[in-house]
Amino acid sequence: MSTSSDPERFFQIDHLETDVKGRSVRSGAITIIGQGTKFLSQTAGTLILARLLAPEDFGLIGMVAVVFHFIEPFKDLGLAAATVQRENITHSQVSTLFWINIGLSSAITLLTAVMAPVVAVFYDEPRVVPITVFLAVALLLGGGSVQHRALLRRQMKFGIVAAVDILSVVMGTVAAIISAYYGAGYWALVIWRLVQATTGLLGVWLSCWWRPGLPRLHSGASSMVAFGASIMGFRIINYFARNTDNILIGRFQGAQALGVYSIAYRLLLMPIQQINIPITNVAIPVLSRLQDNPKKFTNYYYKALLLIASISMPIIGFLFADVDNLVRLFLGIKWIESINIFKLLAPAAFVGTIKVCLGWAFISLGHVNRQLWQGLVSSLVTVAGFFVGVHWGVSGVATAYSITEPIVVLASLTYCYQQTPMSLGGFFKHTRFPAISAIGASSGIMGINYFFNFSINLGLNIFLDLLIYSILYFTIWVIIPGGKESLHVVVATSKSIRRRKS
Repeated sequence: MSTSSDPERFFQIDHLETDVKGRSVRSGAITIIGQGTKFLSQTAGTLILARLLAPEDFGLIGMVAVVFHFIEPFKDLGLAAATVQRENITHSQVSTLFWINIGLSSAITLLTAVMAPVVAVFYDEPRVVPITVFLAVALLLGGGSVQHRALLRRQMKFGIVAAVDILSVVMGTVAAIISAYYGAGYWALVIWRLVQATTGLLGVWLSCWWRPGLPRLHSGASSMVAFGASIMGFRIINYFARNTDNILIGRFQGAQALGVYSIAYRLLLMPIQQINIPITNVAIPVLSRLQDNPKKFTNYYYKALLLIASISMPIIGFLFADVDNLVRLFLGIKWIESINIFKLLAPAAFVGTIKVCLGWAFISLGHVNRQLWQGLVSSLVTVAGFFVGVHWGVSGVATAYSITEPIVVLASLTYCYQQTPMSLGGFFKHTRFPAISAIGASSGIMGINYFFNFSINLGLNIFLDLLIYSILYFTIWVIIPGGKESLHVVVATSKSIRRRKS
């Protein structure tokens, strides 16, 4: 944390060009540890709240969340990515972007509050009106922190960002649990979001002492706005692909069904998001600095890809293999319906673990217009699948997602790697080890549980399954040709992270 009054120090990046590997490893260690702590807090909070609240409570918030997932990115407009990716920026440019973010946040907060009755009519659920109005305040709070977070990331101050995020999540989680315990019902989930947003805003303003000046018409920010607009367009399109399932289930199946679906979706993807977010937050700034060096760019890209696949894929594999025990132990009997949905969504989640690498290439290389087209075509395929699947209820929607997602990912990778130093062959070369190992280990656990059904304590069952799964995962990895060398890269990276941490 610095108290320097010179705003230019937040924009200079020359000092970051030395020891890029060391900085990226340190940043990766910090963000992974920070995100892991956030994940534990969020998971613990979700599990405790699942015990204190009913599926319908989660369903009501899920109905409103669909609206917010669409509107929330507008407070950013992709301008944070523009600040991080741009080689040279000025105080006046960032100040202009800050006020654009504030204006957009204020507008969408007001618009969301005004549209609350429309949301209630759509779902035929009047309780979503006050929920929507109060959650709209979080949008305004978030808009005030966009550029401060971007400047911290640009300077690779990921330790500060991680500390603020952890504090925000912990404060929100504690507030939600206390509220639910004293009978707040679904309002506990609203309080969670508001407390988290407030803490996050205060945290970044106290951590980044840059203060915006007045906006200027000729600050040179127009090209950054254009860059951000392309990213924003992709996010809007991507929203429909990510949330049409919730809209259809909420509209035609009701809050109870949406609650079951959303908790399965959330618990399946939450671990992956906690891995993807920190690695992405480090990867994009580092790759942006390496965009003029294809060899270093490709080397870093594939190592980051291998790292994220080696962590994410086995997590999904284990969750799929042991979901029955996990749901019964951590969520309870009232969430049994979510087990089947969880299994149906798992293939989509498994493939989607590495989808994040598309954004690394598109954004860091400045190919945001290509990303926009990729998002448009991909979303059309995904949404079409949801409309077909909804005829078979929640299970049909989940199945449709797992059918379309592999098609979308393969086509997107092929398109993304055009005009880049990466290739589809290089992608499969690095991801085949964790993919084959995770699938093999998952199949092994399911086979063992099928033929040897040990009725022990649920917690002990999960522990033994995890132990056997881990042994199978690494055994399969090392017996694949080239597996030892690939695993050595992952181990070497892990050792580097531990050394940097110490």
